[in-house]
Amino acid sequence: MSRSFAARTTAGAAAIAFGLAGCAATGDSGSPSSTRVAVVASTTILGSVADQVVECAGGQVQTLMPVGADPHDYAPSSSDVAAMVTATLVITNGLGLEEGLTSALATARQDGATVLEVGPALDPQPFGGSSDSPDPHVWMDVARMATAASVIGDKLAELTGEPAYGECGTTVAAALTATDAQVRTILDTVPAAARVLVTDHEAFGYFSRAYGYTVAGVVIPGGSTLAQPSSSELAALAQTVRTAGVTAIFANTANPTALVDALARESGQHVAVVELYVGSLGPAGSGADTYQAMMVTNAHRIADALAG
Repeated sequence: MSRSFAARTTAGAAAIAFGLAGCAATGDSGSPSSTRVAVVASTTILGSVADQVVECAGGQVQTLMPVGADPHDYAPSSSDVAAMVTATLVITNGLGLEEGLTSALATARQDGATVLEVGPALDPQPFGGSSDSPDPHVWMDVARMATAASVIGDKLAELTGEPAYGECGTTVAAALTATDAQVRTILDTVPAAARVLVTDHEAFGYFSRAYGYTVAGVVIPGGSTLAQPSSSELAALAQTVRTAGVTAIFANTANPTALVDALARESGQHVAVVELYVGSLGPAGSGADTYQAMMVTNAHRIADALAG
């Protein structure tokens, strides 16, 4: 990591911490009712946002998926199911993202769990113009996740009768709105003609619309990481890379990069492979261990790769 990149990431993390400091001060985490609030989140990304809301007002958040897990194929354990049944609220992305959790969530609902699917509340858009297949990758637009923080806070306020959760949701939403502006500023440094993305799978639809980028192609067809491209599809994408003058292909830290590496070689020109945090946060010390830090780090990596 370059010194300048580390400095920018540290500055972004400091701004995030400052923005949330007021939130922690407004909560009443010592109240008897708030200490009983237990929230279960499916992905590390939702876990990060929910934790900021719940930490502010009081309670605990358990995230089912570990750091680095692919949300498309994570399979829950029996203890995961037990945690969902006993939680005050289970928060999922929905829109078909958590494919491996489908039956477990159905069981939890039958046993009385309250499940909040955040994705449907965030103005979901279709994949590639298809009206019957919503794109689940809503978190790639930070402004949508600001709305998610408010949705989570309001739902907890409804369930507990404590308005502090709604207030904390609003506070976290404001911090995320500031992060959205920071991400936009970083990405705006890339010349308009260079704002072209080739990614490992179709996860950047919301991102490209929100921040003024174009997705020229994806290595794995469809919105899931579980599919496999054919050799002809890879060859066609390599031609697109050459024609568009693409200088970087963006991989996902949660998945192997073999296919992306193969595409870079197939293109027959110097193309960098740059890893982004897409389906999961990074570990502690990665510069992507909160949702806000993850999106700022991704923005820097994209800008550094494409700015030329």
